[in-house]
Amino acid sequence: MTKQKKPRLVSLFSGCGGMDLGFHQAGYDIIWANDIDPDACETYRENIGDIIEGDVTNLPVPELKGIDVLTSGFPCQPFSNAGSRKGVTDPRGRLYENTMEFVEKLQPRAVVFENVRGLLSTKVDGDKLIDVLEEKLQALGYQVSHRLLNFSHFGVPQKRIRVVVIGIRNTNQFEHAYPVITTGKDLTIGTTLAGLTNDHPNQTELMKLNPQALYYGAMIPPGGSWKSLPYDILPDRWKNIRDNMKRYHYPNFFRRCASHEISGTITAAFKPENAGVWHPVESRILSVREIARIQSFPDDFVFKGRTVKSKYQQIGNAVAPRMAYCIADQLKRLLFENDTLSARMLPESSELNVNQPVTNQKPDLMAKMQFLDAAE
Repeated sequence: MTKQKKPRLVSLFSGCGGMDLGFHQAGYDIIWANDIDPDACETYRENIGDIIEGDVTNLPVPELKGIDVLTSGFPCQPFSNAGSRKGVTDPRGRLYENTMEFVEKLQPRAVVFENVRGLLSTKVDGDKLIDVLEEKLQALGYQVSHRLLNFSHFGVPQKRIRVVVIGIRNTNQFEHAYPVITTGKDLTIGTTLAGLTNDHPNQTELMKLNPQALYYGAMIPPGGSWKSLPYDILPDRWKNIRDNMKRYHYPNFFRRCASHEISGTITAAFKPENAGVWHPVESRILSVREIARIQSFPDDFVFKGRTVKSKYQQIGNAVAPRMAYCIADQLKRLLFENDTLSARMLPESSELNVNQPVTNQKPDLMAKMQFLDAAE
């Protein structure tokens, strides 16, 4: 019996390897990977394998044949609400052009891009960047579309909303390019963090906060935020914000999820002011291992780097491996296993309210999902 050849992957802006881990778990060979961050590259080598460390703008496109999938997570900070939102005026905001050079030369059968939702509103020379990307891919012979996805709809224990772009050449089943949603899983933060001990890698690593942050954070109840604190104990800066919430766009910093909630987005800017970084029941922030679990990294994936802050950043910048696996497995079935992909029973991800978990959708969708779960 002939052994089936593994699909071949080229990975750009690989970071610590979240996207690549998901594709590896789905049975792909990672042929070439690159990132500029030395700490992320150290983590990648520890857990996945070889990676070319350096600035992609200074690297030639490798001479490779037979590439099946190219992935690219070109830097999201220029488009992110948690970043500068400078878009293409930030030099990093034009790194998508390097991605297109790789696509044009390597001609992979499929491409996968992942980025923050701010990508959808970013413009380049007066045109929406998402339209520019899709038109360039179409000109290279790809059928292409994008979806705004809530990763919790695919089993990631986190309300992480991201844009995913998929392009495929030579397929008559493009309508099945995106993976099916995942139902029936307990994604609450209490369940996600259950069983962790100090013996787990990176569990004792916590980023240090200033005394004021620790003081106020310890007083916030599960499910609460800075809004839960009495006005009279707030520092003057916070009182000014509380007095004019509309002006400051109703911030919800110092958020502490309750154990029965799904975690909010893990960001690279791991700060109490703009992320739910507090442990649901303990008077501390989440550890490196805990946010890695929330990002769906397995416990044996060890994070390296010169500082604890770097490890938080690596995880926050990563594509959740569970999401990457779902995409990789779907592409593998579509392109490499001659799967006819008959009519899918569960609702499409595009039918769901992206701002709500699977368990809080429209009544007709909920009834359909509950019926299918009961039938299994």
